Amino acid sequence: MTSMLLTEMAPPPGAQELAGLRARTRSARRAALVALCASITLPATAQLLADRATSREQMLPLAVLSLAVFAAALPTLAITQYVWGARARLVHRRERELYAVAPSERARPLSRMGLAGGWAVTLLLGCAAPRFFREAALYGLADALGRAAEAIAVAGLVAGVSFLIWWARDALGMLARARRSGGSPGDPWDPGPGARPRAGAVLWTGAAVAVAALLGARAHLWEPATGVIYGLLTAALVCGVVTDE
Repeated sequence: MTSMLLTEMAPPPGAQELAGLRARTRSARRAALVALCASITLPATAQLLADRATSREQMLPLAVLSLAVFAAALPTLAITQYVWGARARLVHRRERELYAVAPSERARPLSRMGLAGGWAVTLLLGCAAPRFFREAALYGLADALGRAAEAIAVAGLVAGVSFLIWWARDALGMLARARRSGGSPGDPWDPGPGARPRAGAVLWTGAAVAVAALLGARAHLWEPATGVIYGLLTAALVCGVVTDE
């Protein structure tokens, strides 16, 4: 009864602005997740097909594609995730200003760990690219890329350790704040995830399953047909692009 009265009341000044900020944050989140999905699935697919190439001429374009996607993925991931984080922080700041409540942070540690895992997989795929150039008989380029991959691996390891230290400290801080605030869910005019269409969650689940299947094939855990590989790639990208979540 109380929730019905709250939803029938006129929202306070700034609530409509906050709704727009939330919509922009969801759009930035979708862009970041689509970029992450593409950064994993495209190199994985190119490398899978390169493994099945029967000649150097067939392997070389796939190796170039894998390297090009990896080179474009690093700045794209950084930019899209930065925009998502900046918009999310703006939403949280406006929530505190308007309603004097702390936003729910329960899912944030898991989402951050998931993004870190995506970065790690992307780096692993990128570091595997030099092997395909060596098998394509481009030994000089393969050696140069190998040295670059070693440097990227070291930088990634340092960044990963730093992230884990920061993540653990931040997660403990979130837990302490949640206990002090009593787990406040936010403002009463936010419909929450349960009031939004569930199609987005279904599509993202489908994309995650397709990505996991491609990575399993890349790790030689199973050997799908070439048509299945293209189908998984298409499913992963389409599920992310068409969702409105």
